[in-house]
Amino acid sequence: MSRTESAEPNHAQSTTPSTPRGSFLSRLFSHQESGLVIVIILMMCVLTIYGHFNQSIGKRNLEIPNDARIELLDAQNNAHEVGTIAKRNIAQYRVTHGDDVRDYPASTIDRFDATTNTLYAIDKQNRFLKKSNISLVLKDASFFAIMAVGMTGVIILAGIDLSVGSIYAFSAIVGAMALSALPEGAGWYISLPVGMLTCMTVGTLCGLANGSMSVGLGVHPFVITLGMMAVLRGLTIVIPQQIFNTQSIGGFPDSIMTGTIKAELFGVHPVPVFVMIFVAIVGWFVLSRTVFGRRIYAIGGNETAAQYAGIPVGKVKILVYTITGTLCGLSAFLYLGYFGAGETNAGNAYELQVIAATVIGGASLMGGRGTAIGAVLGAIIIQLINNAMVIFEIDQSYNQIVMGAAIIIAVVIDQTKQRVQARRG
Repeated sequence: MSRTESAEPNHAQSTTPSTPRGSFLSRLFSHQESGLVIVIILMMCVLTIYGHFNQSIGKRNLEIPNDARIELLDAQNNAHEVGTIAKRNIAQYRVTHGDDVRDYPASTIDRFDATTNTLYAIDKQNRFLKKSNISLVLKDASFFAIMAVGMTGVIILAGIDLSVGSIYAFSAIVGAMALSALPEGAGWYISLPVGMLTCMTVGTLCGLANGSMSVGLGVHPFVITLGMMAVLRGLTIVIPQQIFNTQSIGGFPDSIMTGTIKAELFGVHPVPVFVMIFVAIVGWFVLSRTVFGRRIYAIGGNETAAQYAGIPVGKVKILVYTITGTLCGLSAFLYLGYFGAGETNAGNAYELQVIAATVIGGASLMGGRGTAIGAVLGAIIIQLINNAMVIFEIDQSYNQIVMGAAIIIAVVIDQTKQRVQARRG
């Protein structure tokens, strides 16, 4: 074995996060992910308690037979026909169907529609802890988390990619153009590969361009990706206006949504969440269990030492940026399949959300540290923050302020931890 070959694994092993020793509990809580899980649990507990005491009030249709008779009872239990008593004087609604008689207190009924013979009950629910809300948080997090897994590799390299939101939008627009060109009755076996391959190919090419220009021209990725962000955002706006004379491209085959990306399971649409979990597992495996992953940590830890160890730094960087673009394209495809259209304002400020998720997830902007699982958990925390602002009825105009503050706080905490660890030696 040559000296160069033996040096690479040793160096990579030293820069990859080591497995802490000690008891099971100490090892568990020493990981960055365990702290994020605790934060998520605490946030969910607070939102659940608040949601319990500030319930949302809706209405639901009571299932009653079409030929049932509905009477309005006053406080003295006297029956009245519809339209002969004021609503404030109604004490109960009596539903009679054959020998079956049911009384519903007026306090539980929102209204009675005499034209359709339908009762609408008042439905009080916990504002946070309900199936529709939890699925919404996870679904929204999935679009950011998938891109954040790629961004984690970039930040571990001590790089940055400001163009992820624009790559996402441009991939979505091109993918929408491809899907809209398919026949309306095209099956999923046609629409699914066409949409996915188009979006992921566009994203891959954009990521490849970012990495190649950054490495080939020797320019900091901040400058390259900033320029790419502006170029792609401009194309995302110009192309639909010039070709379709619109800002939104739809008209996809129904198969791209029904039964595929927006398939329903137990009343929710979990496909984007399943893809997020799959990407997180693959990202964890690549970063922690492959030579390529160890090379990423080695470059981020000390690029000069990595070069002396024989690691092809340029190739690794290009590949990481390319993978990030691919994941942006994948996320864009899920967006198209879920919402059924591509818009020119898609992905606005997503780069902030993705970077925030990665940094909150434990990645260091100085390079050399970060995990794919942490990025996904960071994306979930961000969506919990967004959801909390809705539940607490805070103006959404403050959303960007909160995200910016979250990044600053996460970076300050990271820097403080590094200083403390350095002092302890």
